[in-house]
Amino acid sequence: EVQLVESGGGLVQPGGSLRLSCAASGFTFSLHVMSWVRQAPGKGLEWVSGISGAGGSTSYADSVKGRFTISRDNAKNTLYLQMNSLKPEDTAVYYCAKPDLGYWGQGTQVTVSS
Repeated sequence: EVQLVESGGGLVQPGGSLRLSCAASGFTFSLHVMSWVRQAPGKGLEWVSGISGAGGSTSYADSVKGRFTISRDNAKNTLYLQMNSLKPEDTAVYYCAKPDLGYWGQGTQVTVSS
């Protein structure tokens, strides 16, 4: 059974940082491109970032480029998203996902507010 379990969300002030983690199981994690996707209140899904299986290639949405960093530890089957300089518009539920195979986590709430 495929499982993606996110953690690390919470309430943070504007300008603050958070690190999200996603523990993967049930598939060969290291072979797959993985993504972070978010959904802000009342809005649709927004792709945030992606990383290749070996971790050597990353990509970001323009809205987070320069502030967020995606990484992975294949020995631990874990995906990360380091989020710095957070803004109120980053408030959303963040999902760890492999959308092409229909793998989604349950999501973790990130709220950026003073």
